[in-house]
Amino acid sequence: MTPGGQLAAAIDLLAEIEADARPADAVANAFFRGRRFIGAGDRREVSSLVWGVLRTRRHLGWWLEHFAAPVTPRLLLCVQAIFAGMSLHKIGIAFAAGRYGPPALSAEESELLQKFAGHTLEHPNMPEAVKYEIPDWILPRLRAQYGPALPAEMAALAAPAPLDLRVNVLKISREEAMAALAREGFQAQATAYSPWGLRLAGRQSVTQGPAFQQGLVEIQDEGSQLIALLVGAEPGMRVADYCAGAGGKTLAIAATMGNKGHIVACDTSAPRLEGAIKRLRRAGVHNAERHLLEAGDKWGKRQAGKFDRVLVDAPCTGTGTWRRNPDARRHLSETDLRELCAKQALILDQAQKLTKPGGRLIYATCSLLNDENEAQVESFLARYPVFKRVDVTAPEALRGAYLRLSPRAHGTDGFFAAVLERVA
Repeated sequence: MTPGGQLAAAIDLLAEIEADARPADAVANAFFRGRRFIGAGDRREVSSLVWGVLRTRRHLGWWLEHFAAPVTPRLLLCVQAIFAGMSLHKIGIAFAAGRYGPPALSAEESELLQKFAGHTLEHPNMPEAVKYEIPDWILPRLRAQYGPALPAEMAALAAPAPLDLRVNVLKISREEAMAALAREGFQAQATAYSPWGLRLAGRQSVTQGPAFQQGLVEIQDEGSQLIALLVGAEPGMRVADYCAGAGGKTLAIAATMGNKGHIVACDTSAPRLEGAIKRLRRAGVHNAERHLLEAGDKWGKRQAGKFDRVLVDAPCTGTGTWRRNPDARRHLSETDLRELCAKQALILDQAQKLTKPGGRLIYATCSLLNDENEAQVESFLARYPVFKRVDVTAPEALRGAYLRLSPRAHGTDGFFAAVLERVA
């Protein structure tokens, strides 16, 4: 594609994302599936343009409203380009690129863009929530959470994330995996906290290479790996991954168990569990089975008190993953938070029944919000005095009452976890 063609595709994709309630990556996947003529390199360029807008969407919208301009995909991309250092002349050329490019800028659009000359992305009159690219209602909660560190935390949350991989130690060591990736041209570094983690800078495609295809590595944020480590599953144990989804943490737990013992990957979504099959086979995991949680299901009653470890990686606001999913900030509401907190409490009520005396229930979210984290744990312990909180001891550098991770402090996505032991 020509640069003009890439720009036209970016405008179309951004328009679809703006009009669709689904996550941006789901919209983008459908967009590119319907346009097979767009090659891998062009997809990366188009996605880079669109995600650049999504990361600064509140800033760009504020500026357009500041100049009483309509907030359109065309203008959002233009203003983003200006703040990225592109001249008005070059922008005009990009919009006059021929039959595959977007329509040329109108006189009104050109006049508007001239008003941005000399400005930077930030403005002293911008509301604080706009500066941080977060919803207005969530600002007091995050200020209470981070205090003076809030600006630095929000800056880290707005930056692009690296690509983290988890080495499948059922098949290969971390050093051997680094060498295998190097043969493919990827320079990986060991992660700071996860003993299985590798990190690649920027957005890189590893899924077509032999290391991934042979199940030597899986894509998984270091923070997510640490949740699996926190489970403390050992060979011979019975483990329930109660909100398993497509099985990312199930795979990591199986590795800690050396494929010995029994893991049950549970979820309420059949498609998500179906997606785990290929991953389990590729990784060489033999001690896991899947179970679909359905209304009226007697499985939980039959399995009560039989598990050494129960992981509840609960559905949550996902605020800790906003550097990977910047569009999610625009769709999250206070009502969503209330509904999710109620769902988390219900899931905990159900999952705790599976934990045997002396066993452990691990509660985790990828949320930054106290409502879903400490407050949820405190409420659970008040309802179930047969459980006690156990300090997090591994990895040693993160010891404390809870595991709490953030992009600024740890270089991971934002995660929270608590270890709860059944004493009777």
